[in-house]
Amino acid sequence: MSGKPLTPTEKRLRLREVINRKTLSVMPGGFSPVYARMAEMAGFECFFLAGSQMSAFLAGVPDNGILGLRDVVDHARHMARVTPMPILVDADTGFGNAVNVHYTVQEMVNAGVAGLQIEDQEAPKKSGTGAGRRCISIEENVGKLRAAVAARNELDPQFVICARTDSLGSEGGSFEDALARCVAYAKDGGADMVWLNSIRSLDQVQEACAKVPVPMLASWGGPRPTPSLAEFEKRGLRILLHPTIAASAGMQAAWQLLTDMKARGSDAINDWADGVGKQSAGAADLKKIFNADRIREIEDLCLPDSARRDYVNTSGGHTPTSKKP
Repeated sequence: MSGKPLTPTEKRLRLREVINRKTLSVMPGGFSPVYARMAEMAGFECFFLAGSQMSAFLAGVPDNGILGLRDVVDHARHMARVTPMPILVDADTGFGNAVNVHYTVQEMVNAGVAGLQIEDQEAPKKSGTGAGRRCISIEENVGKLRAAVAARNELDPQFVICARTDSLGSEGGSFEDALARCVAYAKDGGADMVWLNSIRSLDQVQEACAKVPVPMLASWGGPRPTPSLAEFEKRGLRILLHPTIAASAGMQAAWQLLTDMKARGSDAINDWADGVGKQSAGAADLKKIFNADRIREIEDLCLPDSARRDYVNTSGGHTPTSKKP
């Protein structure tokens, strides 16, 4: 049988260890438990469940606050179940005011994830990288964060609260306002980590990391090429977040293959399969990603001989690797 899984508190302690290091860590993101497992197998230590990608891939709608708390909590629970990696969940604006935030945090704690982020947008929120954003007051968002911390402390003080500001690029927003918000969210709101969204220069990274009294997370909103990991680390950043990278890459690959298949038929499928085999990382091992051998372990341990399946003489079979004790 597989080893004992980590408890939610143990995953939260892992996330705290990552964010409190004096070195930079990279957090990829997407929407799927499969992408989280792939990130784990690739060697990453944490993963972001992105609200924009849940909206797009689960419901086919824009990132406009359309998904509700229940949608996000249920999906977060699925993701937390399949990996020992700590999962940080995009909880949008907390789905309302401070009262709603209190309930949101407790639902997320009970879902088994390691933490959540709450942004300071006015509802209905917009995409964190899109136009039309408007932020609530610093005072109101500090109150929401205090509600989040209080709710967390009632259930598990190790659960991580990340405060996010979307002031950069919003109506009336500026770096100065965003920095003031980050400081207030840490000092007055009690956030464990602060996310300055769409930061646009390394000078901004350095100033924010120097002035904000908790670990800083940032997603890059500046020009390409994105600065190196060493450049971010030199300026004090603790988490470099790529919130949609796994889902964006998967979507682009699917788009390329589907358009090619429409144009060229089976030749496109054959070329795609040949190309997968030539990738430096090789083909994705679906059995490992889905932990398929776990089914065999349970069957071998628990099923009577009459109920056990024939994995040798059926399609896709292989030689059994375990025997019933």
